[in-house]
Amino acid sequence: MKHLHLFGFLGLLAVVWMAMAMKPDVPTVFIIGDSTAAEKNIADGNPERGWGMVLQGFFDEGVRIENHAVNGRSSRSFYTDGRWKEVIDKVKPGDYVIIQFGHNDEKPDPKRHTDVGTTFDAHLAQYVIETKAKGATPILMSPVARRNFYLQPAKQEDDEKLRETTLQGEQVNSDTLVDTHGAYRYVAARVAKKYGAVFVDAYQVTHDIEQKAGVDGSRRFHMWLKPGEYVKAPQGRQDNTHYNAYGAHVMAGALADALGDAVPALKPHVRHFDYIVSDEGRGNYFTPEAAVAAAPKGKTTILVLHGSFAKPVVPRGKKITWVMFDGLQWK
Repeated sequence: MKHLHLFGFLGLLAVVWMAMAMKPDVPTVFIIGDSTAAEKNIADGNPERGWGMVLQGFFDEGVRIENHAVNGRSSRSFYTDGRWKEVIDKVKPGDYVIIQFGHNDEKPDPKRHTDVGTTFDAHLAQYVIETKAKGATPILMSPVARRNFYLQPAKQEDDEKLRETTLQGEQVNSDTLVDTHGAYRYVAARVAKKYGAVFVDAYQVTHDIEQKAGVDGSRRFHMWLKPGEYVKAPQGRQDNTHYNAYGAHVMAGALADALGDAVPALKPHVRHFDYIVSDEGRGNYFTPEAAVAAAPKGKTTILVLHGSFAKPVVPRGKKITWVMFDGLQWK
């Protein structure tokens, strides 16, 4: 009998040890939204990125980013397509849900369109209510700014056509970025206040970055492609809405800071590196060798976010500090 008690005690110790050794659950930050935040298929060399696709590179291992934003979705269609159910079924107490819509709610398509003051407000409120019911924190974001330096912005359908044109210049008659969202820009703040959600003014954050860069510099953030630069845009592309890899990282870094300011529990997990390596296209570079080649002489900190790599040789004069995400090891 004593031996049985001993085995039972040792078994209990083993369970306790295993529980201590296992990595505790960390909160997940889910993202729902449209193409400006979405995952992108990079298999064909696509240079486009959503800011949500690269956000993990700005948080440590204490936060998991799970991006469910999808091209073309509005607050209405994301729900009616059944995509929201896939997300909310995963949400657990202590998690966060970033909710950002507006670009496609503005469009006339009846399957996507919502109206300010009624259906747009109601859909955002529904996401908030269901998130809070799961014990998670809803974070409402205003839509990101479009790069528009034209005092009389084109209609939405004209913006769609513009993405398919060749590089033939653009309409510019202002040094000041001009808002294209109108009343849709303010709904997230209003709903957040009414239903007790966190609000992050993503419009203002991205507006300020675009404005500081100016008419010419802000093109660097977006899908402005020369003819022949990307196989699926042989004639080039002039897109003032969607981000390239550089733009997505600039915006994601700024939004990570804004999230840290708005949610004190997230702030200790926000971090910034000189370069981020990911073979999934979630970094500035696909390989450590490419990041080292781009690094200037002196000190550079590089995060290896995803991938299996051999540690590269660093040329004399460059001092690289490597940070491996979530226990990654060199080959």
